[in-house]
Amino acid sequence: MEHALKASYAFSRRIARTRARNFYYSREQRDAMCAIYAFMRYCDDISEGEGASSEAIERWRCDLDLALKGHYGENALWPAFHDTVERYRIPHEYFHEMIAGVSSDLRPKQLQTFDELYRYCYQVASVVGLTIIHIFGFESPDALPLAEKCGIAFQLTNILRDVREDRENGRIYIPKEDICKFGADLAQHDERFVKLMSFEAQRARAYYDESRPLIDLVHRRSRPSLWALIEIYRRLLAHIERSNFDVLAKHIRVPTWEKLSILASAALK
Repeated sequence: MEHALKASYAFSRRIARTRARNFYYSREQRDAMCAIYAFMRYCDDISEGEGASSEAIERWRCDLDLALKGHYGENALWPAFHDTVERYRIPHEYFHEMIAGVSSDLRPKQLQTFDELYRYCYQVASVVGLTIIHIFGFESPDALPLAEKCGIAFQLTNILRDVREDRENGRIYIPKEDICKFGADLAQHDERFVKLMSFEAQRARAYYDESRPLIDLVHRRSRPSLWALIEIYRRLLAHIERSNFDVLAKHIRVPTWEKLSILASAALK
C-alpha cells in the first residue's frame, strides 16, 4: 500500500510538472498540490478532449465517489488524491463542484448575467482556492470567503486572456448584459471592445484587492507560496491591460523570467 501511494504521488508530480504552468510553482505541501492539480487536469481533459461526453463525465464522477471511499480502480491518481483529501480534511463537495463546472463546458454557451458568470467561476476556480487553503492551513473562517473571491479573480483573468479561443469553441463567458451595454463585438478589437474588457478587468482587479487579506490568514510557512500564486495572476491581468486587451491577436502570458523573479521575491518573504 505504501509503495502504491508513493507511486501515485510520483504520477501526480509528473502531471503537474509537464502540464501546469502557474500551479507547480508552489513550494510547500507540494505533493498534495500536485495530487489536486492532477485531479483538475483530468477534469479538464475529460470535458475538452476527443472523448468528451456527458457519459465520460458521469463515469469520472462515479470514480471520484469510489476514490473518496478508498476504492481506487486502475487510475494511478487516486491513492495520492484520497490521501491528500483525508490528510487535509478537504470537503468532498468541492470536487463535485469542479466536475459540475467543467461538465457545463460540454455544450456551447453564452452566459447572460454576471450572476451566471460568478457561479461558473466559483465552480471551476473558487473551489480550487478553497481546496488549496485547506492544504496551506488556516484557522480563521474568514479565510473561506476570501479564497472564494481569489478564485473569482483568477478565473476572470483567464476568461479575459482566452476570449478568442473560447469564442471559437462556442463558449462566451463575458455576460451578454455587459456585451450589450458596451455594444461590443468579441471578434473585433475596437474602442467598444476595449471598454468592455476594461470594465471586466476592473471587476477582476476588485476581487484581487478584496481577497488580499487571505495571505495573512493562511499558516505562515504557506504565505510565500500563496503570495506567488496570486502575484503571477495579478501580473497576467496587468499584461492583458498593458496590451490594450490585444487578446484577439495573441495569447498573452507572464514570461518565465518574470515568474522566476516572483518566486525569488517570495523566497525572501
